[in-house]
Amino acid sequence: MHYKLVYPAVFLERPNRFIARCLLDGQEVRAHVKNTGRCRELLLPGATVYLEKAQNPQRKTAYSLIAVEKGDLLINMDSQAPNALAEEAILSGRVALPGFHAGAFALRREVTHGDSRFDLYLEEGERRAFVEVKGVTLEEDGVALFPDAPTQRGIKHLEGLSRAVGEGYGAALLLVIQFTGAKEFCPNDKTHPQFGEALRRAQEAGVQLLCYECAVAPSHVEVTAPVPIRL
Repeated sequence: MHYKLVYPAVFLERPNRFIARCLLDGQEVRAHVKNTGRCRELLLPGATVYLEKAQNPQRKTAYSLIAVEKGDLLINMDSQAPNALAEEAILSGRVALPGFHAGAFALRREVTHGDSRFDLYLEEGERRAFVEVKGVTLEEDGVALFPDAPTQRGIKHLEGLSRAVGEGYGAALLLVIQFTGAKEFCPNDKTHPQFGEALRRAQEAGVQLLCYECAVAPSHVEVTAPVPIRL
């Protein structure tokens, strides 16, 4: 996945969840934040961020904030990226789902089943599966954590995947770590223990748990290698 016209800037302030004030080449600009999560550990005053110049001159904000430096880590924080990255990686075979063969299945986005809408739906012969994708930007001591804030929606997705397994479908949760070098992934039980409990129940119900990290550059991000999951 590539971005165009990317520039380094200095983060100043986030007056609301959609807007960031940044310093670009000595001039203050307003940028759209492509992640409505809290990101409090990332968007700190003085942090180096990366802004993509908007292609539409009619937009209210001329830039979008897509990545941030956290120490030695470069973290992509575009919340729209994980779904596109997951689709690309699954179609190319870099991410393999049990029972499916690269190039032999049909894939659709945003498919509703029961009371949930899942990010991806795969179909090959009589094999059918739902995949829910979660982007991971929270890092502590080399460990990737999700969620960074309580997420009832995340729990609902896990419960929906579990029900789908009971109905004969395949089901997977694909965690896309939006940085490089995570030692492992763990549910963030400190912030939302109920999500961790739901994740463990989903695995017991037969939901496949997959976790992959990304190679991240200011203007490029790509799914690369699996990361161990510790529940």
